[in-house]
Amino acid sequence: MGGVLLVEDDKSLRDILKKKIKSAGHPVEATGTGEEARNLIENRSFDVVVIDIRLPDIDGIEIIKEFSEKYGTKFIVITGYGDVNTAVRAMKNGAYDFIQKPFNFEILEVSINKALKEKKLEDENKTLKKILKKRGTEFVLETKSRKFKEVLNTLETAAQTDASILLRGETGTGKEVLASYVHEVSPRREKPFVVVDCTSIPEHLFESELFGYEKGAFTGATQKKLGLVEIADGGTLFLDEIGELPLSIQAKLLRFVESRKFRRVGGLREIDVDVRIVSATNRDLYAMAGAGEFREDLLYRLNTIEVEVPPLRERREDIPILVNHFLQKYKKKLREDTLKKLVSMNWKGNIRELKNTIERAAVLSQGEYLDESLCLSVPSAAGCVENVFEELPDLKTLENLYVEFLYKKFEGDIEKIATVLGCSRRTVFRKLRSIREGNGDGKDASLSGRAVHVD
Repeated sequence: MGGVLLVEDDKSLRDILKKKIKSAGHPVEATGTGEEARNLIENRSFDVVVIDIRLPDIDGIEIIKEFSEKYGTKFIVITGYGDVNTAVRAMKNGAYDFIQKPFNFEILEVSINKALKEKKLEDENKTLKKILKKRGTEFVLETKSRKFKEVLNTLETAAQTDASILLRGETGTGKEVLASYVHEVSPRREKPFVVVDCTSIPEHLFESELFGYEKGAFTGATQKKLGLVEIADGGTLFLDEIGELPLSIQAKLLRFVESRKFRRVGGLREIDVDVRIVSATNRDLYAMAGAGEFREDLLYRLNTIEVEVPPLRERREDIPILVNHFLQKYKKKLREDTLKKLVSMNWKGNIRELKNTIERAAVLSQGEYLDESLCLSVPSAAGCVENVFEELPDLKTLENLYVEFLYKKFEGDIEKIATVLGCSRRTVFRKLRSIREGNGDGKDASLSGRAVHVD
């Protein structure tokens, strides 16, 4: 539930302080005993606990010592016994602040506000490690293309407002980088840029991932967790591949998009956030809406500003710029004839395909210059299925081929592989070990991609 817990055995003072804390805009509960305080803290998520040290049943410092580190709760001590030794003992055991009775409520209010702010920052930092994306290294925004310049100009103008933006374009055109660009040139640049990968969050987990949950909301919810929208407060929320969301999830998302309000799973309090929403898709959302596969009302709340990102074949003049950008870290060169051939190619996978091709050639080429054959031998999807089935493989072989494909596609990200396969991480590890052993590799050998050890 968050908020404040007041632990004070003097009933008249408890009632006064509870009323004042509530009037200051904070959800608050109050108790007069240490044992009840312990039960409340154990079963709910309080951000701040205002506690008297001398309680009728338990020393308040024992409660501070027990829970301050365990849950990160901020404890503000209020006591009539304000000697230096008591204050030092409280602070050493994890108290956030120490206030001697009698005191003006304004002093306590300032302390509560500071403690709440610090607790929120700590919660955000725990989650941001998994959420925030590194920006600007995969694609470059320098351009000679008139079409792409128009895209950048439109986004720069839109970035100065809070309008929702919908980026449409083929896979690999750089939609996420453009979303990050909007954030970087906007007044929100100092706040978080949070990516929601709509393809990787299972339907049954989407609500808790997006909106967070309270402690005890479901089995395994041992701690309060901030959702992605709360982490993005003040910044930009990027909904990547929005067209992949099931209808049931779209309904849950719609209300938030309309109001910028939500409740954590298991929570009663409605929370307001200030976020700009940028969405991206490679699908035709209008056709999907016509077919009943995407909510029309959600679409029209996401596309206040709609931008079509041109594919690479429509901005060929940028290919030399991109090639030079991708080559920088390899200290390799490219012959002019080879570059001309790269410019003339179709690049169905757009910038991402070009990047992978150049990096592959840079790694495998022996000399100072990239091997032209490596640059131009772009694998084709045509006939792949027929080639696999030609040998009449058994189910085990097909399964191994698919697991290897996923391992390479997701660069060894076990969580994503497990999500696609609909199995546990342990099962993925077991399958990878089986593949390695079948290839005659040691248990610590890794498939191409990120190294993963399965012990």
